[in-house]
Amino acid sequence: MKKGIIGAGNWIIDKVKTIDRWPNEGELCNILSQQKAGGGGPCNVLFDLAALKSGIPLYAAGMVGSDDDGAWLRGEIESRGIDSRYMKAAGEGIPTAFTDVMSGNGRRTFFYCGLANNSLGVEDMADIDVPAKIFYLGYLLLLDKLDAADPEYGTVAAKLLALMQKKGYRTAVDMVSEAGEKFNRIVPPAMKYTDILVINEIEAGNTLGEAIRQPDNSLRCELFSKAADRFFELGVKEMVVIHFPEGAYAAVRDGIRCYQPSCFVKKSEIVGTNGAGDAFFAGLLYAIHEDMPMEEALKVASASARFNLKAATASGGAPELSELLDYVKTCGFEEVPEYFR
Repeated sequence: MKKGIIGAGNWIIDKVKTIDRWPNEGELCNILSQQKAGGGGPCNVLFDLAALKSGIPLYAAGMVGSDDDGAWLRGEIESRGIDSRYMKAAGEGIPTAFTDVMSGNGRRTFFYCGLANNSLGVEDMADIDVPAKIFYLGYLLLLDKLDAADPEYGTVAAKLLALMQKKGYRTAVDMVSEAGEKFNRIVPPAMKYTDILVINEIEAGNTLGEAIRQPDNSLRCELFSKAADRFFELGVKEMVVIHFPEGAYAAVRDGIRCYQPSCFVKKSEIVGTNGAGDAFFAGLLYAIHEDMPMEEALKVASASARFNLKAATASGGAPELSELLDYVKTCGFEEVPEYFR
């Protein structure tokens, strides 16, 4: 029986600076503290899953530099009991990717440098052969070699996902928020080989060509179903989940569609939002791996994201499984929008 989750894609050193305010252009603000942490989709998702101590085997796949940052990331992976056999080293002189993360007042801004991540290709993951259930890839639109065109599959990422489906894995895909020509060129080919797609409301709107969030910050709830249908038309096999600060919307192909409000969190309790979407994805993958009903899976995902808000780093607030599941039973949830009542 298959068991386990593979996390592949961006592996990053996050240099998280907590600042006292958001300055206007040309102004100064103060850095209150600085932390070094792992970052990137597979890193955040796997570190959050490892914190659960659920017994699910975890496998890391990606590329880092042969530098101190790469050695540090490898050490963090192995210290959490994550199998690192598919972590590759970039060519000589190519450093590990990094992001300067500015975090404060519940907001964050990223300054990213791809470096080793840009060298990651299909050939670096073609030898993956473990009895896992799920192959997670993140982030599309931020992996230069995988985002490149392929004459047969459309993109190299689509070729990779097709290979992983042939190996018997359910493919789960995440992306970064990128509008316009780049989104339309890179995302659709990969959807044909995606089983589980998890995105935010910005990315959902990009595929429709119209914003889901209005200028007054309200949501056009009627567009969630439309966006899910569009991704199914592009080829997504099983489910589309759209998450946003207020909650999440899930659509299963030819099946259930449901809305789940976020866990209630006081603004004063929020330390940072770095990695909140990845924490949501981690909770959802755990629930999917354990065959939970969709309504329950969204609650677990929402609670996982809530714990993330308690720390400045992407995985610093991740709880153990018992704490997460106990919280799901007792926490309060935000109000359901009128549209979904």
